[in-house]
Amino acid sequence: METVSENRCYNGVQGVYRHASEACGCDMTFGLFLPEEAGTGPVPLLWYLSGLTCTHENAMTKAGAQQWAAEQGIGLVFPDTSPRGEGIADDPMYNLGTGAGFYVNATEEPWSKNYRMWDYIAEELPRVLTANFAIDAERQSICGHSMGGHGALTLAMAYPERYAAVSAFAPIAHPSQSDWAKKPIHAYLGEGRVDWTRHDACLSLRANGFAGPMLIDQGTGDQFIDALMPEALAAAMTETRHPGVFRMQKGYDHSYFFISTFMEDHVAFHAEALYR
Repeated sequence: METVSENRCYNGVQGVYRHASEACGCDMTFGLFLPEEAGTGPVPLLWYLSGLTCTHENAMTKAGAQQWAAEQGIGLVFPDTSPRGEGIADDPMYNLGTGAGFYVNATEEPWSKNYRMWDYIAEELPRVLTANFAIDAERQSICGHSMGGHGALTLAMAYPERYAAVSAFAPIAHPSQSDWAKKPIHAYLGEGRVDWTRHDACLSLRANGFAGPMLIDQGTGDQFIDALMPEALAAAMTETRHPGVFRMQKGYDHSYFFISTFMEDHVAFHAEALYR
């Protein structure tokens, strides 16, 4: 593993690291913030999964999460959103290919060779983190934005005992019914061959549930709100009587200004679950 950079941040360290990924068949880069408590022992970990077109860097530099994580004594990991590099399949569309892995294991050509983001996030990167850093593997939580909200919700429901809590900012909530996500997921997995119970948060919540609490924030001024379908997730939470909070935030759009405004709430929400 290569250390790309390390900077002192809120008395902790914000690092960027690169490693060879078996799951994705290329080098992958991630950001990791560790609070000062990591100097004396393993700390809980909060995963932040980013949205379309993002790299590991966007949330790391724009979300303002480190100061709140430092207050709570928890680590933050910012994975990339797709494989990258020479020879990696891509597409001119912003919602397919580079920056748009959708947190699935692709089975269709030309994507299947490298686009295995589900395995990367669920299996490989956790092993890399616990082997190389002071991370407590028994205390993990997960959140995400947009495509990353979709990833956070579906991963949390697939591994209900792993994550203490799940939260999302403007998640793609019902991709089986939204062309914004349905088309790229069909490209990766094949039309008619998608296990939507695994890859649609609304269907997964009804089928599998989740062991921990849930927090969802959605801006009423979000330019993508019709494609995100937040009302479908609110209905699924109500129908399953899942313990959670769904908040419609007046006037907020899809940007990092929205995320940074409510990031303190989300980190505190996860910290409460992690230290329970």
